[in-house]
Amino acid sequence: MKKQLENGGILIMTCKERFLKYIAVSTASDEDSTESPSTTRQLELSRRLAEEMLSLGLKNVHMDSCGNAIGTLPATEGVKAAGTLALVAHVDTSPAANGEGVNAREVLYTGEDIELGHGVILSEKQFPAMKDVRGQVLLVTDGSTLLGADDKAGVAEIMTAVEKLIASGAPHGELRIVFTTDEEVGRGTEGLDVKELACDWGYTVDGGELGVYEYENFNAAAALVRVHGVGIHPGSAKNIMKNAATIAMELHSLLPADQVPEKTEGYEGFIHLTDMSGDVVEAELHYIIRDHDRTLFEEKKACLRAAVEEINCRYGDGTAEADISDTYYNMREKIEPHRHLLDRAEAAYRACGVAPRTEAIRGGTDGAVLTWMGLPCPNLSTGGYNYHGVHEFIPVDSLAVMPDVLLEIIGSFVENV
Repeated sequence: MKKQLENGGILIMTCKERFLKYIAVSTASDEDSTESPSTTRQLELSRRLAEEMLSLGLKNVHMDSCGNAIGTLPATEGVKAAGTLALVAHVDTSPAANGEGVNAREVLYTGEDIELGHGVILSEKQFPAMKDVRGQVLLVTDGSTLLGADDKAGVAEIMTAVEKLIASGAPHGELRIVFTTDEEVGRGTEGLDVKELACDWGYTVDGGELGVYEYENFNAAAALVRVHGVGIHPGSAKNIMKNAATIAMELHSLLPADQVPEKTEGYEGFIHLTDMSGDVVEAELHYIIRDHDRTLFEEKKACLRAAVEEINCRYGDGTAEADISDTYYNMREKIEPHRHLLDRAEAAYRACGVAPRTEAIRGGTDGAVLTWMGLPCPNLSTGGYNYHGVHEFIPVDSLAVMPDVLLEIIGSFVENV
């Protein structure tokens, strides 16, 4: 459906139409893959986005070896801007829920429970934030898949903003459009070279509720704990067998029971057991470790190491071992010297009739890694809720508003007209 702009320009697609088009492409990443991108299905959407950028007239459109799709909208002739601005979103969806065959539908939310299908109920009792979207039309799932607003809503909002900018003829500085792969498995910036991107500032569009902007995120680490047992016939096992599976459970019990995702919020961090497997001879525990505070983050890693040492004291050296690697760090200390990025975001939300607020991200974004690579890159909302599961939804109004928020931010960098 084409839409007429006030100045006579024509939009090829609305943001909602783009979003529905993008979520029809399954793009789940795979945390166990060593390939880049981790799944070839992400490349289909990246290719489509590259083609769409070309059709809009962007320059130097290309895909890198990791499947990241990148394009440039040159500055309006004669316009001086406060640097080159990057707008970043990711094409992959979380492997935590099925992303194949997304069947979205619109529902007017009145406060009553929504029967999604497959026995799944979307309820304000379970998700209290839904009270804020009463009276709005929501795009929801059929209960069998995630929706994909994380982050195809961000992709659609950026693409729509670019199209609206071109169609309006409004003056602007140089823009770099970046769509990454594998963000959900912590590898979204692989293949990106900040020097080659040659941007001064950036924003990821990868947040949640409309109006929220973020510049604080977790410090993050991944840990693999291996437990080595001794197997023998159970009939003659006394004082000989070391059951790796039960020792692994014992090791986990040594960790703080209150420092887990289901018992923490806000700035509170956690040590999260994401997966475990094993038998008598070998067992593995997979953890992610998170905290906003760097000191507390290091303490949590030390806590896991101490649990491993205690197991080795009880059962002998080499019974347990931990491989802990840092993934990303809190971008706050790198963003604060560039407070104008936050001020521009606040002003843009207000100009679009949205009350801005900031929250600490209980997770991470490509922007956190890019920030530490030298490209200051706070995070903006998409408008979505309940990411990584079948209860995910997004208000249609959010898809309509966010492109205009991005246009306000883009316009704020123009220093002369």
